[in-house]
Amino acid sequence: MNEHTPQRTPQHAPQHMPRRTRMVRYATAATAVAGLALTAVAPTAASAAPRPDVVQQRLDALVKADGVPAALATVKGRDGRTRTYTAGVGDLATGAKVPVDGQIRAGSNTKAFTAVVVLQLVAEGKVGLDATVDTYLPGLLRGDGIDGRNITVRQLLQHTSGLPDYLDAPELTDFTTIQYRYFEPRELLDGALAQKALFAPGTDWMYSNTNYVVAGLLIQKVTGRPYGEEVTKRVIDRIGLRHTYVPATGETALREPHPHAYLNTGPGGPRIDYTEMDSSMAWSAGAVVSTNTDLNTFYSALLTGRLLPAAQLAEMRTTVPAELIGPGVRYGLGIESKPLSCGGLVWGHGGTAPAHRNRGGVTEDGRAVSITVTTVPGEPAATHVTDAVDAALCQ
Repeated sequence: MNEHTPQRTPQHAPQHMPRRTRMVRYATAATAVAGLALTAVAPTAASAAPRPDVVQQRLDALVKADGVPAALATVKGRDGRTRTYTAGVGDLATGAKVPVDGQIRAGSNTKAFTAVVVLQLVAEGKVGLDATVDTYLPGLLRGDGIDGRNITVRQLLQHTSGLPDYLDAPELTDFTTIQYRYFEPRELLDGALAQKALFAPGTDWMYSNTNYVVAGLLIQKVTGRPYGEEVTKRVIDRIGLRHTYVPATGETALREPHPHAYLNTGPGGPRIDYTEMDSSMAWSAGAVVSTNTDLNTFYSALLTGRLLPAAQLAEMRTTVPAELIGPGVRYGLGIESKPLSCGGLVWGHGGTAPAHRNRGGVTEDGRAVSITVTTVPGEPAATHVTDAVDAALCQ
């Protein structure tokens, strides 16, 4: 889904970030020098933090001051050690503890997984980055100002296609009514094609989950296999993400220990337990389930060259301005970069599902952080999650 989409309520359209940042949009990116190497990150056993530190303090504040039900984090610091953190409660009804490194809906982090598969197909000579969508999916994209003969694969991955966001379709504006509804990918696409193009392809930037639904359909067409199967084979199994998966059709529950997650229904409204949901509403734009530790492993493996050849990684890290997401943010092909207060960049994506928000990423020298809260907070709490990432990487 979109990590940059405002949260939707019965009365309001989604607001997970600016409108150009949508609810299952999950991201973080900046201009990178081709071939820039990252220090390899050797996996280390996760260990509990020995004493409260800046990360624990930030998580505690998110719970106590900002009112999120639970906050979880995994941090790999300058010392190379991996630490896990929790705050709050895992179940508001029972007061159960938050499972350490529990599973979460990764939201738009899914876009980075999808982009990796597309770029692997580019490396294999099966897809051209600057080929049009019609080359692979003839006639699929037609609408008011929309023509797949003029939209390239690169523009899909970089959100410069001008395609409107399917999350703006009327049937998707109220998540309380579709928690268990199944959507075919084509239904999602139809919701976008009923709208007008945002701009001519390549002339502007706007976050749109529709781009990654089209990318998922492209993967299926080119490989002849289901999207989830390709992501599992090419990414999840390849780097050993043992707690990460693409939900199967009809699967609504999380498979491993996890905190409950809650949909905010607006000021004064009830919180709905949205832990279980049919994630087909997000599909290749935001359906992946993971853990904070697995997300750190994924981005570290990606940016140290374990998933893509150097040429395709350089393309992925070639960015355009995306300040609608935040100050200094730039978007590449499925990943973003953001300046850190202590210097340098954090690379990743982030993600928002109806009842989860995740932020994080990795640095050039191997630091990594992933922080998740079990609701989609409004401002200023949403900013505090992003600030906590910066504090964790700069401590």
